[in-house]
Amino acid sequence: MENHLIPHEVVSRIVDGAPPVRAWREHLNLTQDEVARRMGISQPAFAQQETVAKPRKATREKIAAAFGITANQLEL
Repeated sequence: MENHLIPHEVVSRIVDGAPPVRAWREHLNLTQDEVARRMGISQPAFAQQETVAKPRKATREKIAAAFGITANQLEL
């Protein structure tokens, strides 16, 4: 995403209880396997990271790069 805004759909998913990483992944229509491959990790490893409410900064940066967004957009 070019700007640093968070789409309404992502915010709604988070308000409904989804972790930010999953909300973004679903918004971007990506599978766990696809994101894991972009990050160079296994799908089970990514699935575990996706459930963390606030991943470590280094992890957020890697996930954000795989999504094409900024790490700050994962912080809600």
